[in-house]
Amino acid sequence: MNAPSAGAGLRVLHLGKFYPPASGGMEAHVQTLARAQAALGAQVEVLCANHAADGAGTSHEFQGRSPTCETWDGPVRVTRLGRLASVARMDAMPDLPRMLGRALSRGVDIVHLHTPNPTWVLALDVVRRLPPVFITHHSDVIRQRVAGALFKPFEALLYARARRVLATSEAYVSGSPLLRAFRGKVRALPLGLDLAPYLHPCAAAREAEAHWRAQAAGAPLWLMVGRLVYYKGLFTALQALRRVPGRLVVVGQGPLEAEARRRARALGVADRVTWAGYLPPDSLVGALHAATALWFCGNARSEAYGLSQVEAMASGLPVLNTAIPHSGVAWVSLHEQTGLTVPVGDAEALAAAARRLLEEPGLAQRLGREARERAVAEFRHDVMAWRSLSLYSEALGRPAPVMAPDVALLRLTGSV
Repeated sequence: MNAPSAGAGLRVLHLGKFYPPASGGMEAHVQTLARAQAALGAQVEVLCANHAADGAGTSHEFQGRSPTCETWDGPVRVTRLGRLASVARMDAMPDLPRMLGRALSRGVDIVHLHTPNPTWVLALDVVRRLPPVFITHHSDVIRQRVAGALFKPFEALLYARARRVLATSEAYVSGSPLLRAFRGKVRALPLGLDLAPYLHPCAAAREAEAHWRAQAAGAPLWLMVGRLVYYKGLFTALQALRRVPGRLVVVGQGPLEAEARRRARALGVADRVTWAGYLPPDSLVGALHAATALWFCGNARSEAYGLSQVEAMASGLPVLNTAIPHSGVAWVSLHEQTGLTVPVGDAEALAAAARRLLEEPGLAQRLGREARERAVAEFRHDVMAWRSLSLYSEALGRPAPVMAPDVALLRLTGSV
């Protein structure tokens, strides 16, 4: 939808926690936004921590020291800073001052920080002169109350210096004390994805779809996607599985897997759960197309958005999500439009919603169709990139980037 020169000449430095192949919603967002901005003509660079000693793998659970290395992700320069240790989500990265200084010396118009990210917040606090700072606020610090309280003054200092603070949805702002404190500079920038792999699966994804359908053997296939951490609501899903037919495929890794496996055995559903771990992209697309619904059972505001909902919606898959107060989750997939929304932590309500999809004629098909339409209209990566460049321009007092005819949308929907 955008002119190729929409970001021409703009130099953007993104500061992220990690970068793919490290898994995670924030990591995927930084990559998607960086690539999409570069496609619109911006010069884009990313600084982040190196998630693994060999730079490979998907887990960013700390596994010892890692080196500093520089790579290119297409047109995006990615510098992964080596870590000596990680304590209380703070990464010790000795090369950070030197590499940040080197990146800034190349010329930067916008520094775009993605939070929560205490290491980068403290690093920027001590830099006296910075280009205009934009902050995408992905989530409040919810569970780490003591560390969060100690860190709060440093966070507030940087947010006060920022030119704009970007919330992933308007729905999240009212429940965030930090965002409310800086309401005058808060703008919404909904997260988006490159939807083409989900809208038009490749041959490998279709093969994976056939595999997952065969595993389901005609029974409903329920899907969960995400790190196995407390706020994903995995235990609620296991309880709900007792009340519905079919198989639950859990895609992801994390510290709660062992406990979740014990819970599944205790609940008598272990033989109907597939622990898939991390899935390659084509296999995940296949699972999304084979599934009956995505179960998105978040139980805390740490779950602020849910990009896996967008993946499911673009695949034409209904979403069963939760009404987390002051979170964007229920805004991404809308109740009775693109899925069904149930109370937080209510396994019976989740099971009842799943049974509705099986028992009400045409419901799953209608929700899936409208989910796909909403994903294409609101959550495309090029839409997100153009919005971000517009926000940069507005804050800097520059003319807004020019919008071209919506050719990208026509291609995605198969009209051209």
